[in-house]
Amino acid sequence: MPTFLRRLDWLVTILVVLAMFVAIHGAFLGAPKESAMGNVQRLFYFHVPFAIGCFLGFFVVLIGSVGYLIRRERSWDLVAESAAEIGVLYCTIVLVTGPIWARPIWGTWWTWEVRLTLTLLLWLIYVAYLLLRMFVDEPDQRARFSAVLGILGFLLVPFVYFSVYLWKGLHPSGVLKKGNLDPAMRQVFLFNLWTILLLFFVLLGLRMQLGMAREELDQVRELERDR
Repeated sequence: MPTFLRRLDWLVTILVVLAMFVAIHGAFLGAPKESAMGNVQRLFYFHVPFAIGCFLGFFVVLIGSVGYLIRRERSWDLVAESAAEIGVLYCTIVLVTGPIWARPIWGTWWTWEVRLTLTLLLWLIYVAYLLLRMFVDEPDQRARFSAVLGILGFLLVPFVYFSVYLWKGLHPSGVLKKGNLDPAMRQVFLFNLWTILLLFFVLLGLRMQLGMAREELDQVRELERDR
């Protein structure tokens, strides 16, 4: 990679890290306290953006998987693999912050309502996707099997998103609609959302660089063994 691109990568990474500190400050100190739920509502500024980020991650898995099945190029498979790891990370944060928020508000850590159940199922599918990649040794077979599972897994995403409109549950609907959120809260939310989405792309780029470096190292080792 050219030197100026490396410097640009570092600059963008530093800016996103600084933005994360600003996002944390805004969520816990900048945004006004919600009158009904109190301070626990501040998890909203991370819970929802990370949920949107995990949807983005699994959408990128879909794109990479379709790209691989059409082109049979490793670069598409690497995009899908990298995005799946970050998507699972984001979805894990959603599944952790959700119960912490739910306990004082709903009186329980977990309830098997449709959105929670589908989100857990989505997480399990992409954990299975990552496990599949670990246990299939042949590269093309691993990429093909993973691509099919990555595509099928994404079919669940619309059901997770629209579940609060299709089935009644404890999750509220329409929170992000204009007028339903205090302007100061909305400003903090949007800043956190864009920061967390930018963080996704930074992590994606770093993970892909790591994947390419690992493959180059494997090729060097193979050449050494052949000698």
